Amino acid sequence: MSTSIFNRRWAAVLLQTLNRHNVTHICIAPGSRSTPLTLEAAANRQFICHTHFDERGLGFLALGLAKASKQPVAVIVTSGTAVANLYPALIEANITGEKLILLTADRPPDQIACGANQAIEQQGIFSRHVTSYLNLPRPSLDISAKWLTSAVDDVIYQAKMGCVHINCPFAEPLYGGDPQFGQEWSAKLGAWWHEKQPWLRYCTEQYNVIQPDWTIWREKRGVIVAGRLSATEGKYVAEWAKCMGWPLLADIQSSTGQPLAHADLWLAIPDVQNILADVEIVIQFGSYLTGKRLLNWQQSIQPKEYWLIDQLKGRRDPAHHYGRRIVADIVAWLTLHPTPQTPIDWAGSLLDYVQYAQSVITEKISNEFGEAQIAARLAELLPYNGQLFMGNSLSIRLADALAQLPKGYPVFANRGTSGIDGLIATAVGVSRGTNMPMLMVIGDVSALYDLNSLSLLRTSCSASLVILIINNNGGSIFSMLPTPANQREQFYRMPHQLTFQHAAAMFELDYCQVNNWQQLVTTVQHCWQNGGTKLIEINVPEHRGAVMFNELISEMEHY
Repeated sequence: MSTSIFNRRWAAVLLQTLNRHNVTHICIAPGSRSTPLTLEAAANRQFICHTHFDERGLGFLALGLAKASKQPVAVIVTSGTAVANLYPALIEANITGEKLILLTADRPPDQIACGANQAIEQQGIFSRHVTSYLNLPRPSLDISAKWLTSAVDDVIYQAKMGCVHINCPFAEPLYGGDPQFGQEWSAKLGAWWHEKQPWLRYCTEQYNVIQPDWTIWREKRGVIVAGRLSATEGKYVAEWAKCMGWPLLADIQSSTGQPLAHADLWLAIPDVQNILADVEIVIQFGSYLTGKRLLNWQQSIQPKEYWLIDQLKGRRDPAHHYGRRIVADIVAWLTLHPTPQTPIDWAGSLLDYVQYAQSVITEKISNEFGEAQIAARLAELLPYNGQLFMGNSLSIRLADALAQLPKGYPVFANRGTSGIDGLIATAVGVSRGTNMPMLMVIGDVSALYDLNSLSLLRTSCSASLVILIINNNGGSIFSMLPTPANQREQFYRMPHQLTFQHAAAMFELDYCQVNNWQQLVTTVQHCWQNGGTKLIEINVPEHRGAVMFNELISEMEHY
Protein backbone atom coordinates (compact mmCIF):
# COMPACT_ATOMS: atom_id res chain seq x y z
CA MET A 1 0.00 0.00 0.00
CA SER A 2 3.05 2.29 0.23
CA THR A 3 2.97 2.52 -3.59
CA SER A 4 -0.36 4.35 -3.63
CA ILE A 5 0.77 6.93 -1.06
CA PHE A 6 4.07 7.55 -2.79
CA ASN A 7 2.25 7.98 -6.09
CA ARG A 8 0.39 10.82 -4.46
CA ARG A 9 3.54 12.37 -2.99
CA TRP A 10 5.09 12.27 -6.45
CA ALA A 11 1.96 13.87 -7.92
CA ALA A 12 1.98 16.54 -5.17
CA VAL A 13 5.51 17.65 -6.10
CA LEU A 14 4.62 17.67 -9.81
CA LEU A 15 1.48 19.76 -9.29
CA GLN A 16 3.14 22.16 -6.87
CA THR A 17 5.81 22.73 -9.50
CA LEU A 18 3.11 23.60 -12.04
CA ASN A 19 1.62 26.11 -9.62
CA ARG A 20 5.00 27.88 -9.48
CA HIS A 21 4.59 28.43 -13.22
CA ASN A 22 1.26 30.24 -12.73
CA VAL A 23 -1.01 27.22 -13.22
CA THR A 24 -4.20 27.80 -11.24
CA HIS A 25 -6.81 26.08 -13.45
CA ILE A 26 -6.78 22.29 -13.77
CA CYS A 27 -9.23 20.42 -15.99
CA ILE A 28 -9.90 16.83 -14.89
CA ALA A 29 -11.62 13.90 -16.61
CA PRO A 30 -12.68 10.81 -14.65
CA GLY A 31 -10.36 7.81 -14.55
CA SER A 32 -8.67 5.42 -12.14
CA ARG A 33 -5.06 5.52 -13.36
CA SER A 34 -4.99 9.30 -12.91
CA THR A 35 -6.12 9.04 -9.27
CA PRO A 36 -2.82 10.31 -7.74
CA LEU A 37 -2.99 13.47 -9.85
CA THR A 38 -6.72 13.98 -9.38
CA LEU A 39 -6.72 13.63 -5.59
CA GLU A 40 -3.69 15.87 -5.15
CA ALA A 41 -5.18 18.54 -7.41
CA ALA A 42 -8.40 18.41 -5.41
CA ALA A 43 -6.48 18.68 -2.12
CA ASN A 44 -4.43 21.71 -3.20
CA ARG A 45 -6.32 24.92 -2.45
CA GLN A 46 -4.22 26.86 -4.93
CA PHE A 47 -6.01 25.17 -7.82
CA ILE A 48 -9.44 25.73 -9.35
CA CYS A 49 -10.60 22.35 -10.62
CA HIS A 50 -12.92 21.91 -13.61
CA THR A 51 -14.40 18.59 -14.70
CA HIS A 52 -15.94 17.11 -17.83
CA PHE A 53 -16.79 13.51 -18.69
CA ASP A 54 -15.74 14.04 -22.32
CA GLU A 55 -11.95 14.33 -22.74
CA ARG A 56 -12.28 16.01 -26.13
CA GLY A 57 -14.50 18.70 -24.65
CA LEU A 58 -12.24 18.90 -21.59
CA GLY A 59 -9.27 19.79 -23.78
CA PHE A 60 -11.23 22.62 -25.39
CA LEU A 61 -12.46 23.82 -22.00
CA ALA A 62 -8.80 24.11 -20.99
CA LEU A 63 -8.06 25.92 -24.25
CA GLY A 64 -10.74 28.51 -23.46
CA LEU A 65 -9.40 29.00 -19.94
CA ALA A 66 -5.90 29.51 -21.36
CA LYS A 67 -7.19 32.04 -23.90
CA ALA A 68 -8.91 34.02 -21.17
CA SER A 69 -6.29 33.86 -18.45
CA LYS A 70 -3.18 34.14 -20.68
CA GLN A 71 -1.67 31.57 -18.31
CA PRO A 72 -0.91 27.85 -18.66
CA VAL A 73 -3.75 25.45 -17.87
CA ALA A 74 -3.21 21.84 -16.83
CA VAL A 75 -5.28 18.88 -18.02
CA ILE A 76 -5.45 15.52 -16.22
CA VAL A 77 -6.71 12.40 -17.99
CA THR A 78 -6.41 8.67 -17.49
CA SER A 79 -4.56 6.28 -19.80
CA GLY A 80 -5.62 4.85 -23.16
CA THR A 81 -7.81 6.57 -25.73
CA ALA A 82 -8.61 9.27 -23.16
CA VAL A 83 -5.21 10.70 -24.07
CA ALA A 84 -5.92 10.66 -27.81
CA ASN A 85 -9.12 12.65 -27.31
CA LEU A 86 -7.03 15.67 -26.31
CA TYR A 87 -5.49 15.86 -29.76
CA PRO A 88 -7.85 18.40 -31.46
CA ALA A 89 -7.62 20.98 -28.66
CA LEU A 90 -3.88 20.45 -28.38
CA ILE A 91 -3.35 21.12 -32.08
CA GLU A 92 -5.38 24.34 -31.92
CA ALA A 93 -3.56 25.53 -28.79
CA ASN A 94 -0.10 24.80 -30.11
CA ILE A 95 -0.79 26.72 -33.32
CA THR A 96 -2.28 29.79 -31.65
CA GLY A 97 0.11 29.90 -28.69
CA GLU A 98 -2.13 28.97 -25.77
CA LYS A 99 -0.27 27.08 -23.07
CA LEU A 100 -1.71 23.68 -22.17
CA ILE A 101 0.12 21.24 -19.89
CA LEU A 102 -1.21 17.74 -20.51
CA LEU A 103 -0.74 15.32 -17.61
CA THR A 104 -1.56 11.90 -19.01
CA ALA A 105 -1.65 9.01 -16.58
CA ASP A 106 -0.12 5.82 -17.94
CA ARG A 107 0.57 2.19 -17.15
CA PRO A 108 4.18 1.49 -16.10
CA PRO A 109 6.45 0.19 -18.90
CA ASP A 110 6.00 -3.47 -18.02
CA GLN A 111 2.27 -3.16 -18.76
CA ILE A 112 2.67 -1.74 -22.30
CA ALA A 113 2.39 -3.89 -25.44
CA CYS A 114 1.56 -7.06 -23.50
CA GLY A 115 -2.24 -7.13 -23.61
CA ALA A 116 -2.84 -5.15 -20.41
CA ASN A 117 -6.18 -3.37 -20.20
CA GLN A 118 -6.49 0.28 -21.29
CA ALA A 119 -2.80 0.46 -22.21
CA ILE A 120 -1.54 2.13 -25.36
CA GLU A 121 1.82 3.56 -26.41
CA GLN A 122 1.60 7.10 -25.01
CA GLN A 123 5.23 8.16 -25.27
CA GLY A 124 5.47 10.76 -28.03
CA ILE A 125 1.80 10.30 -28.94
CA PHE A 126 1.40 14.00 -29.73
CA SER A 127 4.44 14.11 -32.01
CA ARG A 128 5.35 17.64 -33.15
CA HIS A 129 2.09 19.16 -31.89
CA VAL A 130 3.64 19.71 -28.46
CA THR A 131 6.55 22.08 -27.96
CA SER A 132 8.18 20.00 -25.24
CA TYR A 133 7.70 16.53 -23.79
CA LEU A 134 8.68 14.69 -20.62
CA ASN A 135 8.17 10.98 -20.07
CA LEU A 136 8.44 10.48 -16.33
CA PRO A 137 9.63 7.24 -14.77
CA ARG A 138 7.33 5.39 -12.42
CA PRO A 139 7.48 7.05 -8.96
CA SER A 140 10.42 5.76 -6.95
CA LEU A 141 12.15 6.66 -3.68
CA ASP A 142 15.42 6.23 -5.55
CA ILE A 143 14.68 9.33 -7.66
CA SER A 144 14.96 12.58 -5.71
CA ALA A 145 12.17 15.10 -5.44
CA LYS A 146 14.74 17.69 -6.58
CA TRP A 147 15.10 15.84 -9.88
CA LEU A 148 11.35 15.70 -10.39
CA THR A 149 10.66 19.37 -9.77
CA SER A 150 13.66 20.58 -11.79
CA ALA A 151 12.76 18.25 -14.69
CA VAL A 152 9.24 19.73 -14.79
CA ASP A 153 10.67 23.27 -14.51
CA ASP A 154 12.90 22.56 -17.48
CA VAL A 155 10.22 21.09 -19.76
CA ILE A 156 7.90 24.04 -19.06
CA TYR A 157 10.66 26.55 -19.75
CA GLN A 158 11.55 24.79 -23.01
CA ALA A 159 7.93 25.17 -24.16
CA LYS A 160 7.70 28.93 -23.53
CA MET A 161 4.81 29.71 -25.94
CA GLY A 162 3.32 26.29 -26.57
CA CYS A 163 2.03 23.02 -25.16
CA VAL A 164 3.71 20.54 -22.85
CA HIS A 165 3.05 16.81 -22.56
CA ILE A 166 4.08 15.13 -19.31
CA ASN A 167 3.41 11.39 -19.37
CA CYS A 168 2.93 10.03 -15.86
CA PRO A 169 3.09 6.24 -15.33
CA PHE A 170 1.68 5.01 -12.01
CA ALA A 171 1.89 1.46 -10.72
CA GLU A 172 -0.87 -0.13 -8.68
CA PRO A 173 -2.23 -0.03 -6.05
CA LEU A 174 -3.71 3.42 -6.53
CA TYR A 175 -5.75 3.67 -3.33
CA GLY A 176 -5.19 3.45 0.43
CA GLY A 177 -1.94 3.19 2.42
CA ASP A 178 -0.16 4.87 5.33
CA PRO A 179 -0.37 8.66 4.83
CA GLN A 180 2.98 9.11 6.62
CA PHE A 181 4.92 7.02 4.12
CA GLY A 182 7.58 8.89 2.12
CA GLN A 183 7.50 12.12 4.12
CA GLU A 184 11.30 12.30 4.20
CA TRP A 185 11.44 12.14 0.41
CA SER A 186 9.33 15.25 -0.19
CA ALA A 187 10.69 17.03 2.91
CA LYS A 188 14.11 17.27 1.23
CA LEU A 189 12.72 20.12 -0.83
CA GLY A 190 12.80 22.13 2.39
CA ALA A 191 11.58 25.72 2.30
CA TRP A 192 10.53 25.35 -1.36
CA TRP A 193 7.15 24.12 -0.16
CA HIS A 194 6.46 27.52 1.39
CA GLU A 195 7.92 29.69 -1.36
CA LYS A 196 6.38 30.91 -4.61
CA GLN A 197 9.22 30.46 -7.09
CA PRO A 198 10.19 27.43 -9.18
CA TRP A 199 13.05 25.25 -7.97
CA LEU A 200 14.96 25.92 -11.21
CA ARG A 201 14.70 29.44 -12.60
CA TYR A 202 15.92 30.36 -16.08
CA CYS A 203 17.07 33.91 -16.77
CA THR A 204 16.88 35.10 -20.38
CA GLU A 205 18.17 38.34 -21.86
CA GLN A 206 15.67 40.84 -23.22
CA TYR A 207 16.37 41.92 -26.80
CA ASN A 208 15.88 45.29 -28.43
CA VAL A 209 13.11 45.30 -31.05
CA ILE A 210 13.56 48.85 -32.36
CA GLN A 211 13.87 48.88 -36.15
CA PRO A 212 16.77 51.26 -36.86
CA ASP A 213 15.35 52.43 -40.21
CA TRP A 214 11.83 53.11 -38.90
CA THR A 215 12.09 56.89 -39.40
CA ILE A 216 12.54 56.21 -43.13
CA TRP A 217 9.78 53.62 -43.51
CA ARG A 218 7.16 55.61 -41.60
CA GLU A 219 7.21 58.23 -44.36
CA LYS A 220 6.34 55.68 -47.06
CA ARG A 221 2.98 54.57 -48.43
CA GLY A 222 1.97 51.88 -45.97
CA VAL A 223 -0.94 49.60 -45.12
CA ILE A 224 -1.60 48.12 -41.70
CA VAL A 225 -3.18 44.67 -41.40
CA ALA A 226 -4.62 43.53 -38.08
CA GLY A 227 -5.20 39.85 -37.36
CA ARG A 228 -5.91 38.21 -34.02
CA LEU A 229 -5.22 40.72 -31.24
CA SER A 230 -6.19 41.16 -27.61
CA ALA A 231 -8.59 43.98 -26.74
CA THR A 232 -5.72 46.10 -25.41
CA GLU A 233 -3.57 45.44 -28.47
CA GLY A 234 -6.49 46.24 -30.76
CA LYS A 235 -7.02 49.67 -29.21
CA TYR A 236 -3.33 50.52 -29.46
CA VAL A 237 -3.09 49.38 -33.08
CA ALA A 238 -6.20 51.40 -34.04
CA GLU A 239 -4.85 54.60 -32.46
CA TRP A 240 -1.38 54.07 -33.95
CA ALA A 241 -2.87 53.48 -37.42
CA LYS A 242 -4.93 56.67 -37.12
CA CYS A 243 -1.82 58.68 -36.28
CA MET A 244 0.10 57.04 -39.12
CA GLY A 245 -2.63 57.90 -41.61
CA TRP A 246 -2.23 54.51 -43.27
CA PRO A 247 -5.33 52.41 -44.08
CA LEU A 248 -6.07 49.72 -41.50
CA LEU A 249 -7.43 46.44 -42.89
CA ALA A 250 -8.75 44.69 -39.80
CA ASP A 251 -9.99 41.17 -39.11
CA ILE A 252 -13.00 40.65 -36.85
CA GLN A 253 -10.61 39.14 -34.28
CA SER A 254 -8.54 42.33 -34.12
CA SER A 255 -10.62 44.35 -31.59
CA THR A 256 -9.61 47.49 -33.51
CA GLY A 257 -13.14 48.70 -34.17
CA GLN A 258 -12.51 48.09 -37.90
CA PRO A 259 -12.38 51.80 -38.88
CA LEU A 260 -12.49 50.73 -42.54
CA ALA A 261 -15.23 48.17 -42.00
CA HIS A 262 -16.35 45.49 -44.48
CA ALA A 263 -12.89 45.12 -46.02
CA ASP A 264 -13.69 41.58 -47.09
CA LEU A 265 -16.28 43.08 -49.45
CA TRP A 266 -14.76 46.27 -50.85
CA LEU A 267 -11.38 44.63 -51.42
CA ALA A 268 -13.15 42.89 -54.32
CA ILE A 269 -13.62 46.26 -56.08
CA PRO A 270 -11.08 46.55 -58.93
CA ASP A 271 -10.46 50.29 -58.29
CA VAL A 272 -9.56 49.53 -54.67
CA GLN A 273 -7.00 47.00 -55.79
CA ASN A 274 -5.48 49.62 -58.13
CA ILE A 275 -5.20 52.14 -55.29
CA LEU A 276 -3.57 49.69 -52.89
CA ALA A 277 -1.17 48.45 -55.57
CA ASP A 278 1.00 51.50 -54.77
CA VAL A 279 1.73 50.27 -51.25
CA GLU A 280 5.43 50.28 -50.34
CA ILE A 281 5.31 48.63 -46.93
CA VAL A 282 2.73 46.47 -45.14
CA ILE A 283 2.87 45.99 -41.38
CA GLN A 284 0.73 43.17 -40.04
CA PHE A 285 0.00 42.84 -36.33
CA GLY A 286 -1.21 39.40 -35.27
CA SER A 287 -1.90 36.46 -37.55
CA TYR A 288 -4.75 34.18 -38.70
CA LEU A 289 -6.80 36.32 -41.07
CA THR A 290 -10.41 35.30 -41.79
CA GLY A 291 -11.59 37.13 -44.90
CA LYS A 292 -11.03 35.50 -48.29
CA ARG A 293 -10.63 38.83 -50.13
CA LEU A 294 -8.15 40.10 -47.53
CA LEU A 295 -6.17 36.88 -47.84
CA ASN A 296 -6.25 37.12 -51.64
CA TRP A 297 -5.04 40.73 -51.51
CA GLN A 298 -2.33 39.81 -49.03
CA GLN A 299 -1.24 37.01 -51.35
CA SER A 300 -1.16 39.20 -54.47
CA ILE A 301 0.69 42.31 -53.32
CA GLN A 302 4.43 42.79 -53.66
CA PRO A 303 5.46 45.64 -51.35
CA LYS A 304 9.10 46.53 -50.86
CA GLU A 305 8.84 45.12 -47.32
CA TYR A 306 6.27 43.13 -45.38
CA TRP A 307 6.65 43.17 -41.60
CA LEU A 308 4.70 40.70 -39.46
CA ILE A 309 4.71 41.44 -35.73
CA ASP A 310 3.42 38.88 -33.26
CA GLN A 311 4.43 37.47 -29.90
CA LEU A 312 4.24 33.99 -31.38
CA LYS A 313 7.30 32.57 -33.09
CA GLY A 314 7.45 30.87 -36.47
CA ARG A 315 6.46 31.77 -40.01
CA ARG A 316 2.94 33.19 -40.00
CA ASP A 317 2.74 34.68 -43.48
CA PRO A 318 1.25 32.15 -45.95
CA ALA A 319 2.30 34.39 -48.85
CA HIS A 320 5.99 34.28 -47.82
CA HIS A 321 6.68 37.95 -48.48
CA TYR A 322 10.10 39.55 -48.50
CA GLY A 323 10.45 41.44 -45.25
CA ARG A 324 10.79 41.00 -41.51
CA ARG A 325 9.33 38.57 -38.98
CA ILE A 326 9.42 40.45 -35.69
CA VAL A 327 8.69 38.50 -32.51
CA ALA A 328 7.73 41.12 -29.97
CA ASP A 329 5.11 42.38 -27.57
CA ILE A 330 2.85 44.41 -29.86
CA VAL A 331 2.07 47.25 -27.43
CA ALA A 332 5.76 47.60 -26.55
CA TRP A 333 6.68 47.62 -30.25
CA LEU A 334 4.18 50.38 -31.00
CA THR A 335 5.54 52.45 -28.14
CA LEU A 336 9.09 52.11 -29.50
CA HIS A 337 8.05 53.14 -33.03
CA PRO A 338 6.51 56.64 -32.98
CA THR A 339 4.30 57.90 -35.78
CA PRO A 340 5.27 60.86 -38.02
CA GLN A 341 4.24 64.39 -37.03
CA THR A 342 1.88 64.56 -40.02
CA PRO A 343 -0.22 61.50 -40.99
CA ILE A 344 0.63 59.97 -44.39
CA ASP A 345 -2.94 59.95 -45.75
CA TRP A 346 -2.15 58.52 -49.16
CA ALA A 347 -5.25 56.31 -49.60
CA GLY A 348 -8.04 58.49 -48.19
CA SER A 349 -10.32 57.70 -51.14
CA LEU A 350 -10.85 54.21 -49.67
CA LEU A 351 -13.47 55.71 -47.37
CA ASP A 352 -15.78 56.22 -50.35
CA TYR A 353 -15.70 52.50 -51.10
CA VAL A 354 -16.30 51.66 -47.43
CA GLN A 355 -19.41 53.83 -47.46
CA TYR A 356 -20.56 52.23 -50.71
CA ALA A 357 -20.20 48.75 -49.20
CA GLN A 358 -22.15 49.89 -46.14
CA SER A 359 -25.00 51.23 -48.27
CA VAL A 360 -25.24 47.97 -50.24
CA ILE A 361 -25.31 45.93 -47.02
CA THR A 362 -28.03 48.12 -45.53
CA GLU A 363 -30.15 47.78 -48.66
CA LYS A 364 -29.72 44.01 -48.79
CA ILE A 365 -30.66 43.29 -45.18
CA SER A 366 -33.35 45.92 -44.64
CA ASN A 367 -36.30 43.64 -45.37
CA GLU A 368 -34.89 40.27 -44.38
CA PHE A 369 -34.20 38.38 -41.15
CA GLY A 370 -31.45 35.82 -41.41
CA GLU A 371 -27.76 35.11 -41.10
CA ALA A 372 -26.63 38.22 -42.95
CA GLN A 373 -28.77 40.60 -40.90
CA ILE A 374 -27.61 39.05 -37.64
CA ALA A 375 -23.98 39.37 -38.73
CA ALA A 376 -24.37 42.96 -39.94
CA ARG A 377 -26.09 44.10 -36.72
CA LEU A 378 -24.06 41.98 -34.36
CA ALA A 379 -22.83 44.99 -32.36
CA GLU A 380 -26.41 45.70 -31.25
CA LEU A 381 -26.54 42.33 -29.45
CA LEU A 382 -23.30 42.59 -27.51
CA PRO A 383 -23.35 42.85 -23.71
CA TYR A 384 -21.89 45.98 -22.13
CA ASN A 385 -18.36 45.38 -20.86
CA GLY A 386 -18.58 41.85 -22.23
CA GLN A 387 -17.02 39.69 -24.91
CA LEU A 388 -17.83 37.87 -28.14
CA PHE A 389 -17.01 34.30 -29.13
CA MET A 390 -17.42 33.50 -32.82
CA GLY A 391 -17.86 30.04 -34.26
CA ASN A 392 -16.26 29.01 -37.53
CA SER A 393 -17.46 28.37 -41.10
CA LEU A 394 -20.14 30.73 -42.40
CA SER A 395 -20.84 32.51 -39.08
CA ILE A 396 -17.45 34.17 -38.70
CA ARG A 397 -17.06 34.88 -42.42
CA LEU A 398 -20.34 36.78 -42.52
CA ALA A 399 -19.50 38.69 -39.35
CA ASP A 400 -16.02 39.52 -40.61
CA ALA A 401 -17.44 40.98 -43.82
CA LEU A 402 -20.62 42.64 -42.53
CA ALA A 403 -20.17 43.61 -38.87
CA GLN A 404 -18.40 46.53 -37.25
CA LEU A 405 -17.61 45.93 -33.59
CA PRO A 406 -16.67 48.48 -30.89
CA LYS A 407 -13.00 49.34 -30.60
CA GLY A 408 -11.34 47.39 -27.80
CA TYR A 409 -14.13 44.81 -27.57
CA PRO A 410 -12.70 41.34 -26.81
CA VAL A 411 -13.28 38.76 -29.55
CA PHE A 412 -12.41 35.08 -29.20
CA ALA A 413 -12.41 32.30 -31.78
CA ASN A 414 -10.58 29.08 -32.66
CA ARG A 415 -8.96 30.20 -35.90
CA GLY A 416 -5.68 28.31 -35.67
CA THR A 417 -7.08 25.32 -37.53
CA SER A 418 -10.56 26.85 -37.98
CA GLY A 419 -12.20 23.60 -36.92
CA ILE A 420 -15.80 23.22 -35.79
CA ASP A 421 -14.94 20.84 -32.94
CA GLY A 422 -14.98 21.92 -29.30
CA LEU A 423 -16.35 25.42 -29.84
CA ILE A 424 -18.93 25.33 -27.04
CA ALA A 425 -16.38 23.95 -24.59
CA THR A 426 -13.85 26.61 -25.57
CA ALA A 427 -16.42 29.37 -25.09
CA VAL A 428 -17.31 28.04 -21.65
CA GLY A 429 -13.61 28.03 -20.76
CA VAL A 430 -13.29 31.67 -21.83
CA SER A 431 -16.42 32.55 -19.86
CA ARG A 432 -15.11 30.92 -16.70
CA GLY A 433 -11.68 32.43 -17.17
CA THR A 434 -12.88 36.03 -17.49
CA ASN A 435 -16.20 36.00 -15.62
CA MET A 436 -17.50 38.56 -18.11
CA PRO A 437 -20.84 38.36 -19.96
CA MET A 438 -20.45 36.66 -23.32
CA LEU A 439 -22.34 36.38 -26.59
CA MET A 440 -21.49 33.29 -28.61
CA VAL A 441 -22.54 32.85 -32.25
CA ILE A 442 -22.25 29.34 -33.65
CA GLY A 443 -23.63 27.30 -36.53
CA ASP A 444 -25.84 24.24 -36.18
CA VAL A 445 -23.28 21.66 -37.32
CA SER A 446 -20.68 23.07 -34.94
CA ALA A 447 -23.20 22.88 -32.10
CA LEU A 448 -24.07 19.29 -32.95
CA TYR A 449 -20.37 18.43 -33.06
CA ASP A 450 -19.90 19.60 -29.45
CA LEU A 451 -23.29 18.68 -28.03
CA ASN A 452 -21.74 16.95 -24.99
CA SER A 453 -20.30 20.27 -23.87
CA LEU A 454 -23.74 21.72 -23.29
CA SER A 455 -23.43 19.91 -19.96
CA LEU A 456 -20.73 22.43 -19.00
CA LEU A 457 -23.26 25.25 -19.21
CA ARG A 458 -25.06 23.89 -16.15
CA THR A 459 -22.07 24.74 -13.97
CA SER A 460 -20.71 27.76 -15.82
CA CYS A 461 -19.55 30.96 -14.15
CA SER A 462 -21.82 33.60 -12.67
CA ALA A 463 -21.54 35.89 -15.71
CA SER A 464 -24.29 35.85 -18.33
CA LEU A 465 -23.78 33.63 -21.37
CA VAL A 466 -25.98 33.70 -24.47
CA ILE A 467 -25.41 31.16 -27.24
CA LEU A 468 -26.98 31.95 -30.61
CA ILE A 469 -27.26 28.82 -32.74
CA ILE A 470 -27.82 29.80 -36.37
CA ASN A 471 -29.58 26.72 -37.77
CA ASN A 472 -29.45 26.59 -41.56
CA ASN A 473 -29.90 22.80 -41.55
CA GLY A 474 -26.40 21.72 -42.48
CA GLY A 475 -23.02 23.01 -43.56
CA SER A 476 -24.16 25.91 -45.71
CA ILE A 477 -20.63 27.22 -46.09
CA PHE A 478 -20.42 24.64 -48.88
CA SER A 479 -23.17 26.47 -50.74
CA MET A 480 -20.56 29.17 -51.44
CA LEU A 481 -18.10 26.76 -52.98
CA PRO A 482 -18.13 25.24 -56.48
CA THR A 483 -18.98 21.81 -55.13
CA PRO A 484 -20.73 19.47 -57.60
CA ALA A 485 -24.44 20.23 -57.50
CA ASN A 486 -25.50 16.58 -57.56
CA GLN A 487 -23.37 15.68 -54.54
CA ARG A 488 -23.55 18.93 -52.56
CA GLU A 489 -26.44 18.04 -50.27
CA GLN A 490 -25.49 14.43 -49.53
CA PHE A 491 -21.73 14.73 -49.12
CA TYR A 492 -21.11 18.39 -48.21
CA ARG A 493 -24.05 20.17 -46.61
CA MET A 494 -25.52 16.98 -45.05
CA PRO A 495 -28.93 18.35 -43.98
CA HIS A 496 -29.92 16.90 -40.58
CA GLN A 497 -33.51 18.16 -40.04
CA LEU A 498 -32.78 18.70 -36.33
CA THR A 499 -33.49 21.44 -33.83
CA PHE A 500 -31.94 21.99 -30.41
CA GLN A 501 -35.00 22.20 -28.18
CA HIS A 502 -34.69 18.65 -26.85
CA ALA A 503 -30.92 18.95 -26.43
CA ALA A 504 -31.48 22.02 -24.27
CA ALA A 505 -34.11 20.16 -22.26
CA MET A 506 -31.76 17.20 -21.78
CA PHE A 507 -29.16 19.48 -20.17
CA GLU A 508 -31.81 21.60 -18.37
CA LEU A 509 -30.90 24.79 -20.22
CA ASP A 510 -33.07 27.85 -20.73
CA TYR A 511 -34.03 27.74 -24.42
CA CYS A 512 -36.12 29.60 -26.97
CA GLN A 513 -36.50 30.04 -30.72
CA VAL A 514 -36.80 33.51 -32.23
CA ASN A 515 -38.23 34.41 -35.63
CA ASN A 516 -37.53 38.11 -36.15
CA TRP A 517 -34.98 40.77 -35.29
CA GLN A 518 -36.96 42.60 -32.61
CA GLN A 519 -37.72 39.35 -30.80
CA LEU A 520 -34.01 38.49 -30.88
CA VAL A 521 -32.95 41.87 -29.49
CA THR A 522 -35.57 41.74 -26.74
CA THR A 523 -34.60 38.19 -25.72
CA VAL A 524 -30.88 38.91 -25.67
CA GLN A 525 -31.25 42.16 -23.72
CA HIS A 526 -33.42 40.37 -21.17
CA CYS A 527 -30.57 37.92 -20.65
CA TRP A 528 -28.03 40.68 -20.08
CA GLN A 529 -30.34 42.33 -17.56
CA ASN A 530 -31.32 39.20 -15.65
CA GLY A 531 -28.22 37.02 -15.92
CA GLY A 532 -27.90 33.28 -16.42
CA THR A 533 -27.32 31.13 -19.49
CA LYS A 534 -29.60 31.11 -22.52
CA LEU A 535 -29.63 28.97 -25.65
CA ILE A 536 -31.31 30.82 -28.52
CA GLU A 537 -31.99 28.99 -31.77
CA ILE A 538 -32.62 30.87 -35.00
CA ASN A 539 -33.88 28.78 -37.90
CA VAL A 540 -32.98 30.41 -41.20
CA PRO A 541 -33.37 29.42 -44.88
CA GLU A 542 -30.81 26.79 -45.80
CA HIS A 543 -28.92 28.62 -48.53
CA ARG A 544 -29.91 32.25 -48.12
CA GLY A 545 -26.92 33.39 -46.03
CA ALA A 546 -24.39 31.97 -48.46
CA VAL A 547 -26.33 33.23 -51.48
CA MET A 548 -26.56 36.77 -50.06
CA PHE A 549 -22.84 36.77 -49.27
CA ASN A 550 -22.06 35.80 -52.87
CA GLU A 551 -24.45 38.47 -54.17
CA LEU A 552 -22.68 41.14 -52.08
CA ILE A 553 -19.28 40.08 -53.37
CA SER A 554 -20.57 40.08 -56.94
CA GLU A 555 -21.85 43.65 -56.57
CA MET A 556 -18.44 44.75 -55.34
CA GLU A 557 -16.65 43.03 -58.21
CA HIS A 558 -18.88 44.82 -60.72
CA TYR A 559 -18.75 48.26 -59.09
